[in-house]
Amino acid sequence: MELSSRDWLADLATAGSKQDEALADLRHILIMRLRRAFSGNKRVDESFIEDVAQDGLLSILGSLEKFEGRSLFTTWATTITIRIALTQMRRRRWKDVSLDEFMANQPAASPHSSQSVGVEETELRKQLLQKMHEVISEQLTEKQRVALLAELKGMPQEEIGRRTGSNRNAIYKLTHDARKKVKKGMLDAGYSAEDLVLFKGTSK
Repeated sequence: MELSSRDWLADLATAGSKQDEALADLRHILIMRLRRAFSGNKRVDESFIEDVAQDGLLSILGSLEKFEGRSLFTTWATTITIRIALTQMRRRRWKDVSLDEFMANQPAASPHSSQSVGVEETELRKQLLQKMHEVISEQLTEKQRVALLAELKGMPQEEIGRRTGSNRNAIYKLTHDARKKVKKGMLDAGYSAEDLVLFKGTSK
């Protein structure tokens, strides 16, 4: 029978054999649930699952006081561990991608682009992206350029922050300010707000 949340907390907070036994049991539960959660995902192997389970245990032990009892303890622990797994998977994806690569490339195309658009619209989008690249190159600081281009290519802000020795909040502020600058530069160049689909949601 599974322990109650109170018993999990008590056993994990007590150094000694009870804690060791609780950690072993919780590790087994986490591994089983990770296997189920990522079943069929070719990027996830047994070694990855075991490493994530271990990282999850360390995070859980350091966060016991944050458990509020709104769910079962094992549900809370699983949520923490799956979040760690997703973070590590994102890092794996961008592991071999250098931020310098973004500086040499055009910004990513609009996520709203469609293969079925006409020739005229395709050309307009091409011109918009070329102008946007000019504005980014000429009006942003180097830090703003790197962060914004990486973000437009799909790199998570957390990963950008890790690569640049910053944090997610600082990267959010950096890219937010960069988007405002680019938006102003594009409007000054004669584009309308409706043209700037990539910058939808920035401050006006």
